Amino acid sequence: VCAIAHVTAKTMPHEDAECRKGSAPNIHDPATRELSVVVPSYNEENRLPLMMDEALDYLEKRQKQDPSFSYEVIVVNDGSKDQTAKVAKEYCKKYGSDKVRVISLEKNRGKGGAVRTGVFSSRGKTILMADADGATKFADIEKVEEGLKNLQPWPEGMAISCGSRAHLEKDSIAKRSYFRTLLMYGFHFLVWFLCVKEIRDTQCGFKLLTREAALQTFSNLHIERWAFDVELLYIAQRLKIPIAEVAVNWTEIEGSKLVPFWSWLQMGRDLLFIRLRYMTGAWKLEAKKCN
Repeated sequence: VCAIAHVTAKTMPHEDAECRKGSAPNIHDPATRELSVVVPSYNEENRLPLMMDEALDYLEKRQKQDPSFSYEVIVVNDGSKDQTAKVAKEYCKKYGSDKVRVISLEKNRGKGGAVRTGVFSSRGKTILMADADGATKFADIEKVEEGLKNLQPWPEGMAISCGSRAHLEKDSIAKRSYFRTLLMYGFHFLVWFLCVKEIRDTQCGFKLLTREAALQTFSNLHIERWAFDVELLYIAQRLKIPIAEVAVNWTEIEGSKLVPFWSWLQMGRDLLFIRLRYMTGAWKLEAKKCN
């Protein structure tokens, strides 16, 4: 299994923003905004408007209260087959391309690949990952910001604050089938056993990173599908980046792209390969530098 994991290991894609030169925003450049919000979107024409309305309403109010606060929202259209790009571009027209940008990928890369693309094109001092379904109340950014603040002093400017649904686990189990509950516990065990031991909820899509932490973790990221969150936190722990886990409000929204059995099977395989590929040296951690 170790040999298979080593031989089949793929290198990181070279077409991302970290390797591009020119006038496009780049994670290697100094920050010019207080906050970047990266929203990975695949066939989200129906759910995206609710999330964007809530997020932009909050961000605009915050900017009026504090004129020094600046932000950008980056919607990464991950090869959608519906009108996701068109819906997102309407917000560009309404708020201006300086505040809302849309990056469209020709082929579906997966959530991790979409987030990575958005992060590499971000301009913020801090970078927030936020799901397009709006399952987490956007105002809870203040909670993860507080979690980030409590980690100070940040070693080399690096810190990560993760939104967490772990406090809601008992209620969610009561609504799930025994099969899905078994899959959930199996996944949690594999995450703990193979990769990340100190974070109870690795999969919540509401994570806030300092710019330096985003550069170091996403530059080393390989997984582009559902298990990318686990590799992200695994990399962070290997690099000794402090991580906070903060309880956030969360509501299950219909329309999830997660297919219970096959997605969990894929994630289980990816978790095993994450551990084996780093252990055998097929994947190595490399320190990156900002300009």
